[in-house]
Amino acid sequence: MTTRFIEANGLRFEVLECGEGSRFALCLHGFPEHAISWHAQLLGLAEAGYRAWAVNQRGYGNSSRPMSVQDYAIEHLMDDVAALIDAARLEFSPQEVVLIGHDWGAAVAWSFATRRLRPLDALIILNVPHPACFQAALRHWRQLRKSWYIGFFQIPWLPEFLLCFGHGAAVERMFWRSMRNPKAISREVLAIYRDNISKPGAAAAMLNWYRAFFRGGFRRQTSAGFPVIDVRTLVIWGLADVALDPITLHGTENYVFDLTLRTLPGVSHWVQQEAPEAVNAMMLSFLRRQSVPVFKERQAEG
Repeated sequence: MTTRFIEANGLRFEVLECGEGSRFALCLHGFPEHAISWHAQLLGLAEAGYRAWAVNQRGYGNSSRPMSVQDYAIEHLMDDVAALIDAARLEFSPQEVVLIGHDWGAAVAWSFATRRLRPLDALIILNVPHPACFQAALRHWRQLRKSWYIGFFQIPWLPEFLLCFGHGAAVERMFWRSMRNPKAISREVLAIYRDNISKPGAAAAMLNWYRAFFRGGFRRQTSAGFPVIDVRTLVIWGLADVALDPITLHGTENYVFDLTLRTLPGVSHWVQQEAPEAVNAMMLSFLRRQSVPVFKERQAEG
């Protein structure tokens, strides 16, 4: 794995790169993570013949960090993805483009595929529902009570203070408390996450993703409608997610023409880090157009 910087959409993006294949996979991380969350998948994708990029999205790592809330509007986030794909095409003309997203990265990937900003050969989503399904799930107490933190994140300065206190100690506690197998994330990776959110202005930038989406971005996407995604799509879901109930998956088939759904019992929201072997087996089988394996709880955790 190497680290490089890509100029795209008027910003500078820190990218972890692995592989030299003729196909391209772009991995989008979530909150409050970092491109390093994809390290196991980058290696797997490289071995399968992909040139894989895991990007620190705007506001994260050593990527550009604009400071206004509207700098993190969903439209800008989608434009970042389009510009990164364009940069890859200019550099090595990939025969195939695959978009992979987890958490907030998955939310951006859903919207990107819906709006068809660039052609994709495949879409892989990890533990975030289609926005229309999430909106429907918020009518149920089961999901509404799990989404309390989104409202809290709308408060000025207090969430930033709590997340940064003790050099990001709250971030480490969040992973430890929400994972079924906390040992799956090393101390070194947790230190990267703590350093990441402790950089000047970083916590505000990360929270501005939530603020921009729930101060207009969600409404604009809903108003634009949700045409059916015509890209073949794999959804991988850790069923022990403390923030997103499986009810949010209901109706996904109404928005995706070619959908494959696989669940991982006993695996948390941090699915690609807690069950990297299972996730890689599913992803690579799907990309090879093979039967996607089904895992039971012990298999997933192992």
